[in-house]
Amino acid sequence: MSHEPRERTRRQTRARSGMIGGRYPRTGTEPVTARSAVHLRLLLSGVFLPLFAGAAVLFGVWAAHSRPDGSPDRGALLTLASLCAAVTLVAALDLLAVVRRLRRERSARQ
Repeated sequence: MSHEPRERTRRQTRARSGMIGGRYPRTGTEPVTARSAVHLRLLLSGVFLPLFAGAAVLFGVWAAHSRPDGSPDRGALLTLASLCAAVTLVAALDLLAVVRRLRRERSARQ
């Protein structure tokens, strides 16, 4: 009886290394069953893009209407608005990359 893990006993070709369809050959550094979480990235980007965009607008409007002696001060609100805008930009770029990748995969399958 072999004491090797089940994953090691399965033989897989380099072109189909753990993924359906096998787009790219293995380089040898990733696990045999490595899979990408593209759909999770799509979901997270789709949820957090409008959330952080709304938060950036909210903090920006709040900073514009805040009093100079108010609490929190205008600088803190502008910092929060810019951080939310940066996260919005990252989510938008990730969403764009994921959608582009999914379209490329669909066109390659057809």
